[in-house]
Amino acid sequence: MAHRLPPLSALRAFESAARLESFSRAADEIHVTHGAVSHQVRALEAFLGVQLFARTGRRVTLTLDGLYFADRVRAALNLIGEAAASIGRADRGRRLRISVLPSFGARWLMPRVGRFMERHPGLDLSIDTTTRLADFTREDVDIAIRFGKGGWPNVHAELFMPDEFFPVCSPSLNHGRLPKRPADLRRYPLLLASEGEYWAPWFRVANLDLPEPTQGTAFSDAALMLEAAIDGTGIALTRRSIAEADLANGKLVRLFDVALPSPWSYYLVWPKHAPHSPSRDALRAWLHEERDRPI
Repeated sequence: MAHRLPPLSALRAFESAARLESFSRAADEIHVTHGAVSHQVRALEAFLGVQLFARTGRRVTLTLDGLYFADRVRAALNLIGEAAASIGRADRGRRLRISVLPSFGARWLMPRVGRFMERHPGLDLSIDTTTRLADFTREDVDIAIRFGKGGWPNVHAELFMPDEFFPVCSPSLNHGRLPKRPADLRRYPLLLASEGEYWAPWFRVANLDLPEPTQGTAFSDAALMLEAAIDGTGIALTRRSIAEADLANGKLVRLFDVALPSPWSYYLVWPKHAPHSPSRDALRAWLHEERDRPI
């Protein structure tokens, strides 16, 4: 006799909250609100007639019933995932899903991706832009391009491309009267980027005794910051990799011959125990070729 089953969405919300021990982090992972996770868990508890979490203020911990149920729900969801992967395997030989940062995807990959499709017309490329690290155990991702220092567990991390930072702006900024030397930057609006991409290290390389700017337009996305620079809003400190296309077409100009080597590099990353994939190998080879090819 078949048992009545709870909604799959409730099981997914519960498993995420149980594994992360947080409704808020579960909400971020499955892209819903904190309230939605809380509602799904309460509905699941009502369906089962047991309490799955003990709630103390903002903290949640699994009860004994919750621990028992979480183990079995996780195993069941893994089986569903394996079944879905098995069904889709016939199509995997011609489909590749790549995970990249939005800024790198928009500014470096997209101007080039047409050349890949021309060379490999039998492959379909799916590009997932996200600031999160791809979770190969839970997401259908074949390869990721990560920006960091490497050393991630359980993956192959192949060095792809180093990078460097330097200032850029629109050639029409200030009616074309651009700074002639680094010290002139004091008189120009500087655009502020996301955490970790600060002006102060570049100031030191340029022998400028200036503090980190705290006033000005700030951006959490480097690609949006470049759009603002193209529009003449100010001067951006950018990575060479994402500014290359706009420098080539004249939308941006580089200021000064002073560059700050990036402490991070781009890596091609894929699961350590993934089966051999000729499609992934073809993409890796093409990416390395494009790295050394003008836009």
